[in-house]
Amino acid sequence: MSAADCVFCRILAGQIPALRVFENEDILAFLDIGPLAEGHCLVIPKKHHVLLSDMSDDEVAAVTRHLPRLTRAVMKGVGVEGCNVLVNVGRVASQEVPHVHWHVIPRRPADGLGYRWDASKYPPGRGEQVAAQVAAALKP
Repeated sequence: MSAADCVFCRILAGQIPALRVFENEDILAFLDIGPLAEGHCLVIPKKHHVLLSDMSDDEVAAVTRHLPRLTRAVMKGVGVEGCNVLVNVGRVASQEVPHVHWHVIPRRPADGLGYRWDASKYPPGRGEQVAAQVAAALKP
């Protein structure tokens, strides 16, 4: 998908309306059109990237340095004590819009939202293998 076809890029260009809550030279934060909870915001980089893994460290830092402030504002603005901040990377991980974005989702007790967290355990020795594989992938 090109930036010209991207719904978030069209929001950035003013071609599609959005309820903007914060904007600077690097990012835009706006209310999700299909919120999971009142105050659910999306935070997007202004530069088009499909996946978080496509972004440079500096580009990610330009977005994420605002997440604490935005999270506090969402929580205060809608009167909640907690929220989820998450980013889905790829369709297999439920990324629906092919432009990297962070969700800030306010949470209330017993709100019915949640995440299926089916924790498991590594068999003996497998955790060490996986750690070594990931560490090796970090090397240039």
